[in-house]
Amino acid sequence: MFGSSKAFSGFAVDDIDAARRFYGETLGLAVTEEYGMLHLGLAGGATVLVYPKPGHTPATFTILNFPVDDIDAAVAELTGRGVRFERYPGMDTDDQGVFRGGGPYIAWFTDPAGNILSVLQER
Repeated sequence: MFGSSKAFSGFAVDDIDAARRFYGETLGLAVTEEYGMLHLGLAGGATVLVYPKPGHTPATFTILNFPVDDIDAAVAELTGRGVRFERYPGMDTDDQGVFRGGGPYIAWFTDPAGNILSVLQER
């Protein structure tokens, strides 16, 4: 029934203006706005809807992952843009905040609403 539907994902934030600046300026994504909601343009033509939600509670899991070819370069660039990388109990990270345990190398950070995002590099 939905096999040919152009589905998309979405998530909530508490401040659309802060989200527009973060996703557009800090992360460099194409951001459009319609009806008070944002559309984030991702590589490959995917779109993610960002909508305001009063009393927003941030997700406790990663809502958006950005694959990169060089995680160290991506982390350095994002750090230079003011992004702070998160450290979680049981996930030993290096000085830059990169977890290099099993699976891809990954570093987590949050948007202004506290939603968790990541950059990750396949090994």
